[in-house]
Amino acid sequence: MKVAVFSTKYYEREYLNKFNTGGKHQLTYFDNALTTDTINLTIGFDAVCVLLTDKIDEAIVDKLSANSIQLIDLRSAGYDNVDIAAATKRNIKVMRVPAYSPQAIAEHAVALILTLDRKTHKAYNRVRENNFTLNNLMGFNLSGKTVGVVGTGKIGRAFCNIMLGFGCKVIAYDIKESAAMIEKGIEYKNFDNLLQVSDIISIHCPLTEQTHHLFNNIAFAKMKVGAMLINTSRGAVIKTSHAVEALKRRQLGYLGIDVYEGEENLFFKDLSQTIVEDDLIERLMSFNNVLITPHRLFSPKKQ
Repeated sequence: MKVAVFSTKYYEREYLNKFNTGGKHQLTYFDNALTTDTINLTIGFDAVCVLLTDKIDEAIVDKLSANSIQLIDLRSAGYDNVDIAAATKRNIKVMRVPAYSPQAIAEHAVALILTLDRKTHKAYNRVRENNFTLNNLMGFNLSGKTVGVVGTGKIGRAFCNIMLGFGCKVIAYDIKESAAMIEKGIEYKNFDNLLQVSDIISIHCPLTEQTHHLFNNIAFAKMKVGAMLINTSRGAVIKTSHAVEALKRRQLGYLGIDVYEGEENLFFKDLSQTIVEDDLIERLMSFNNVLITPHRLFSPKKQ
């Protein structure tokens, strides 16, 4: 099969080539994203392979169909960037990664919690400037805290297991409860109750119509004052403008995110020599209780 691979990063080629056993597929790499401006690059191919940041809307799907594309192959577990209904209508199959390492994502969520809590990043920068004072570096013990987990799929369950090891009381919300988690003592709550009693909330649900902007002004108002919110799922589960307001009101005490709802215009790019025109992420970065990483969890890891 001839495959046009879009939004290709240098570190991906090694692995895509490695697992293209026997050269079964003919892979052609493009640094460009798949857009209406680059759609003509798909002429002569059987399939396209894209990242989550490639927005495959109905207009793109129609043009892919016109170019005889039979398959949209996602290099992500999420597929909210693809108009599935349009692809189905055009008889174009959509494939995705069944799961990236659940443990890696869960561990990164914990790393965000510990960094925000213990202010490790601030201590590191301070010591590098020969400042060894302890002012404003006080954290809190995780043991005994109530941790709410939104979504107990593979990643959420891995996260629950880690937090149980810290001695936390773990509660969860999911439309489908996990018997294995219940056996471990995790109690399922309704969403409002989870918001009200959690000291830390970690999001591990997919982005759907039901979860889009699940965390908005209404949800923030129900949370404990000063609670911590962690998101390693999808950026648009949080309405960013409302998160900014919650941070300004000090209703939200900490925010750690590896995903952002406008990330397709920012992440995986070096913008250090340009002006970032996204006012919301610039505002987020101005808070000293916000930690942002650039959707790095899917990245391949050297063994």
